[in-house]
Amino acid sequence: MKTVHLAVNGTLMRGLELNGNLLKAEARFLYETTTSPNYRLWTINDRHPAMLRVHSGGFAIALEVWEVPAPALATILLEEPLGLCIGRVTLANGEAVLGVLGEPALCETGREITQWGGWRAYIASPEYGNGG
Repeated sequence: MKTVHLAVNGTLMRGLELNGNLLKAEARFLYETTTSPNYRLWTINDRHPAMLRVHSGGFAIALEVWEVPAPALATILLEEPLGLCIGRVTLANGEAVLGVLGEPALCETGREITQWGGWRAYIASPEYGNGG
């Protein structure tokens, strides 16, 4: 069966709320890394993040890379919150893989959390739960 590498930066990560969606799809965790420094991150009501590639002012965002059976990719996306989508994500090593991104309209409604460098760092911060 053909597989794809999928970069996840929020609730799909190991131990978090939607990780079961990856496990149910028989995805396999590969490694932790960061994006290239071309991304920004927003919290959407402190429920999940939305990452967006930018032309300038970007940072490296922490994420996990999973090996996913290709037929399961659509199922995983359909179980993601509205406004998240699949696109190409450039990793720190220059490799481009599929990844979960936020639609620009979704990011406009959130609070930027790029300065934390990733979802796990943000949810461990004192700012988490303060109306994000």
